[in-house]
Amino acid sequence: MQFQFAGFADFMAMEGHGIYVWISYGVTFALLASLAAFPLLRRRQLQRELQRQQRIQQRRRQAENGRKATTEPA
Repeated sequence: MQFQFAGFADFMAMEGHGIYVWISYGVTFALLASLAAFPLLRRRQLQRELQRQQRIQQRRRQAENGRKATTEPA
């Protein structure tokens, strides 16, 4: 079995084309990582927003119940 490149440095250089090859690999992996990460981040953001809205609704209900209790005759 014969290796295509004489050493690791030659492998990285790929006869002058290495810079293009490794940049394309880097861009590809960065895009794949972002495609995996963005939905997870968006899900966390939506969960926080939902919890915030639930707290607001709960406080409004408590405020309404407090006003009803004080305005009703005993």
